[in-house]
Amino acid sequence: MEDKKSLRKHFNAIRAAITDKSAKDADITERLLAMDRIEEADTVLAYAAFGSEIDTYAIVDSLLSMHKTVALPRSEPGGSMTFHIIESAADLHDGLYGISEPDITLPVPELSDKTVCIVPGLAFTEKGGRLGYGGGYYDRFLASNQHIYTIALSYEELIVDELPIMAHDLRVDSIVTEERTVLCDAE
Repeated sequence: MEDKKSLRKHFNAIRAAITDKSAKDADITERLLAMDRIEEADTVLAYAAFGSEIDTYAIVDSLLSMHKTVALPRSEPGGSMTFHIIESAADLHDGLYGISEPDITLPVPELSDKTVCIVPGLAFTEKGGRLGYGGGYYDRFLASNQHIYTIALSYEELIVDELPIMAHDLRVDSIVTEERTVLCDAE
């Protein structure tokens, strides 16, 4: 199996070449918002899409219109990440890596067993394995918040049979694509 750096480049190229992204993003958004976990969530930890990622701005707007508490991450030098509650996309500005993030002065959400975290990534396995971007931000955050239900968003082309998963790489609980919702068996 290729090393993670090579795989990131490979999957990034696949994602960048995906056609009909708007329609696929709309299907992913609709499928995600229909999930019971989202309906029952008290807080949804989302992220601001960057580059060729699935558009999360429509998801954030929909969650806010559903009167959900929505929080987005701030990345800090040294690998830590905190989530802050937003009321609209206007609460975001360019952050550490040029990715939109909330101001540090915005409130931090209370996390419960009804909190859902939408986790970014490049590729996934049906067992919940995830190839992220290499910073380890989500792995560290989720390791200390294991009670949070995790959902990844992915295009069907980026669901693969195998990824190099290390002991510290946390798996996601489910994956939403434009075609299906995969309930992962993280065992």
